[in-house]
Amino acid sequence: MMKRIVVTGIGIVAPAGTGKRPFWANIKNGRSFVRAITRFDASKYPSRIAGQIEDLDAYSHLSERLLKKIDTFSHLALIASEQALQDAKIDVQKENPNNIGIFMGNAIGGWLYAETELRDLYMEGREGVSPYMASAWFPAAPQGQVSIYYGIKGFSKTVVSDRASSLMAIGYAKKTLEKDRLDFILAGGMEAPVTPYALLCCNSYGALSANNADPQAAYRPFDEKRDGFVIGEGAGIMIMESEERARKRGAHISAYVSGYGATCDGVDRIKADASGRQLARAIKIALQGAGIKPREIDYICLDGAATVDGDTSEINAIKDVFAEKAATIPVSAPKTMLGNLLGASGAVDIIITILAMENSMLPPMVNLKEPVKGADLNFIRDKGVAREINNALVISRGRGGINSALILKKA
Repeated sequence: MMKRIVVTGIGIVAPAGTGKRPFWANIKNGRSFVRAITRFDASKYPSRIAGQIEDLDAYSHLSERLLKKIDTFSHLALIASEQALQDAKIDVQKENPNNIGIFMGNAIGGWLYAETELRDLYMEGREGVSPYMASAWFPAAPQGQVSIYYGIKGFSKTVVSDRASSLMAIGYAKKTLEKDRLDFILAGGMEAPVTPYALLCCNSYGALSANNADPQAAYRPFDEKRDGFVIGEGAGIMIMESEERARKRGAHISAYVSGYGATCDGVDRIKADASGRQLARAIKIALQGAGIKPREIDYICLDGAATVDGDTSEINAIKDVFAEKAATIPVSAPKTMLGNLLGASGAVDIIITILAMENSMLPPMVNLKEPVKGADLNFIRDKGVAREINNALVISRGRGGINSALILKKA
């Protein structure tokens, strides 16, 4: 019999707040944290707005010496990991390091560090490049830094699957724990795309909002005036373990991770298949894994790409799976308030949904004024709505038709 997997600790560092209490207070009240980018001169970019973290150093428990060796995305991961361990009341030094895992996801790596060193390479030659360049920028760097910081030595991995990266990492963590291969896993994702080169790459993708005149109203999926999503930075890390272990050590259980599914469209290198058939199949796989029927889902946390193909395919998939109930299930895309955290977005959406379950309140989305034709879903807008959530679906997708879906059950 497969073990039941639970979440016992949450760490969150995001534009909407650092730590789960201030973060949830801002989310439930529908406060937008999308702003004009001021960190560098972004005036020549088509999209020059983002969800940014302005006071990261104020929350750091790390030494200046370590911070000089790592990129911002590893810094984010280390802060969120410490929060999650403290929330779970786990002292890593009292655990078997061989039985602890780290499953994380991000989409683009650590570019602030890399950009600076590449500039030095071309201006000063190879002697001008930091020896830490090799270990600071690559996508698995946060996994490595967390491993080194805590002395963790168990089976670990990093998932790079565009915006679906961290939800997939959490899905793989669930499967690994079910097989009893580890005692517990730090699972989630991190992203730091508010840098000159990373912003350039994101703009080249062609799916970012250019509503620079009104940043807080820019990210508006499913709306007639949508023009793409807005990037954001941050990290979301959870402690996942078996229910058996959690109860044995008297841990607080926040939620069950009960189902997970993933598929690929196989249609286009960038756009999603507008039919939504493969996303629907991923959702059905997740529901089957959770052992529940579509009618038992009380809330859906949407991917909310704010592009024509992305929104259309998501609506079609929901209608395919939920049929006549599709118009009544509460849905929202809370990331409209903090930006799309790319590879970290799935983990942050899962954390928002868990907090919504614990607080019996549906999280809202902002900026949806006039839904596009066919978007006849039960959107929760602007403010949270008090409601019990027993089972929830979280959808996360990446370019080229990467589909992932995860089911949470209230503890």
